[in-house]
Amino acid sequence: MTPDHIGKQRTTRGYLIAFAAAVILSTTAIFISHLSTRYHLPALVLAFWRDSFVAVTLLLVLGIMKPAGLHVQKRDLLYFVIYGLVLAIFNSLWTNSVVLNGAAVSTVLVYSSAAFTALLGWWLLKEKLGWIKILAVAMSLGGCVLVAGAYNASAWQSNLLGIFTGVISGLAYAAYSLMGRTAANRGLNAWVTILYTFSFAACFLLFFNLIFGGKLPGTAAQPADLFWLRNAWAGWGVLIMLAAGPTVAGFGLYNVSLGYLPSSVANLIVSTEPVFTAVIAFLLLGEQMTFIQIVGSLFVLGGVGIMRIFERDPQLESEPAAL
Repeated sequence: MTPDHIGKQRTTRGYLIAFAAAVILSTTAIFISHLSTRYHLPALVLAFWRDSFVAVTLLLVLGIMKPAGLHVQKRDLLYFVIYGLVLAIFNSLWTNSVVLNGAAVSTVLVYSSAAFTALLGWWLLKEKLGWIKILAVAMSLGGCVLVAGAYNASAWQSNLLGIFTGVISGLAYAAYSLMGRTAANRGLNAWVTILYTFSFAACFLLFFNLIFGGKLPGTAAQPADLFWLRNAWAGWGVLIMLAAGPTVAGFGLYNVSLGYLPSSVANLIVSTEPVFTAVIAFLLLGEQMTFIQIVGSLFVLGGVGIMRIFERDPQLESEPAAL
């Protein structure tokens, strides 16, 4: 088997894993919507428990299946702390963007991460940035605009702070993707990386809730509000399912795909998540997709398809440098 054939097999595997991550991550909106509407759970309190339960789930699974893998080198601990801080900041910015801009605009702004990841990957990790990838990014962003309905002028009734926050949330998501790529380059196990990253992110989110409570939207107004659900055991069950299911599998598979694909390619593929969310919402919640949303979905999928057909095999590109 030639190296070229092996490289193509690895690339195909990376695409399939990234698509699986997008499909699984798209189900998180159903869980979060239920928790928000049924229990009015503050967003950053939800994010804290979500990250905490992810860490506990992986700690139990890896502790049983591969306990030796839980030990990491001291030089990697600082890296995990920074990675966790990036994830916590992304969660916080995304929440504030939704509050300031609404769902449609904030969705478009966070998926500006596709462009940020491509540019930062080219600048920092020396990943290739050809015209095919630029076209794919443009199609993906355009499709997100149509799917989210942000083409309506009324959807952009936001202040400058709101738009700035949304764009920075996309930059934070791009930083998360780049950190995942460098973790793969360092030879770190994707699932162990998720464990430590979400553990530190939970610590930072706890800090945000306690320090900025009542001042930052979505935080606990007082420490007791961290236990907002109290004896609502069904709500705790949904929260645990959200963490142990879509979050662990979705983020885990996304990090695994970063071991096969450049961060810009993996991030672009995962940007198909709004399309799958729309489909799931139609099947489970009866929400209808308009003709324009269907066209937008085809734009997002078409961008990934064009890149897969015409772009050079990412494994044949020069190896990305470590940050």
